[in-house]
Amino acid sequence: MASFTHFNEQGHAKMVDITEKADTVRIATARTSVIVNKEIYEKIKNRTVQKGDVLAVAQVAGIMAAKKTADLIPMCHPLMLKGVDIQFDWEIKESHYQLMITATVKTKGSTGVEMEALTAASVCALTVYDMCKALDKGIVIGPTYLVEKIGGKSGHYRREAKEEK
Repeated sequence: MASFTHFNEQGHAKMVDITEKADTVRIATARTSVIVNKEIYEKIKNRTVQKGDVLAVAQVAGIMAAKKTADLIPMCHPLMLKGVDIQFDWEIKESHYQLMITATVKTKGSTGVEMEALTAASVCALTVYDMCKALDKGIVIGPTYLVEKIGGKSGHYRREAKEEK
């Protein structure tokens, strides 16, 4: 592969040619959060939100989103994912309740899964919003960020703990 660019010789967008890249195990973890009020927190925890089990639906939505990332992000390569895991943790703050969403995506291939992990986390958060918006439209999503990436030519990346919110 001569150069790694998303532009062709005419200066137009193209999908990068990864034909010559070796297949390696690729893992990426992304995180986002959803800040809700006490009422929503209690309804999610007690599974009494009118639209259903919020976290179960969000988890499935995140997995589906990871599998559809190439359909959403124009220059992403379609990947055969080997695993997608979504974890939820609550952080109770003074005046709000923060749902931390962590998405980990794995494959064995010639390109990374960072976009799949970021997409999974983002769609999980959007699903929580969608299922709870009737209770409060002031729900806050984010920040969304890559926590870690393993594999590939650029090697291992781990976000500094001080950078995480």
